[in-house]
Amino acid sequence: MSGIHLERSHRLGLKKARAAAQRVAEDMAQTFEMSSEWDGNELHFSRAGVQGSLTVSRNRVVLDAQLGGLLALFRSRIEERLHDDFDRHFG
Repeated sequence: MSGIHLERSHRLGLKKARAAAQRVAEDMAQTFEMSSEWDGNELHFSRAGVQGSLTVSRNRVVLDAQLGGLLALFRSRIEERLHDDFDRHFG
């Protein structure tokens, strides 16, 4: 399995950061056909070959994901897309 770890500071506060994380999850669902579910301030997401979480706090967001199978071959493309989403939503 190949892993992706992203951390980003933000100035959105918790409520707006959760809303931004939800938009990232919706982008991932549309692009990568993932499902997601909140557990407190942690958004768990998965699909065949991927599982991970997006943890939101008042001033930081952390994404950890494990890619398996064929998706591991596309790690750099997926990571690039996630960086773009983080820039756009947590800027």
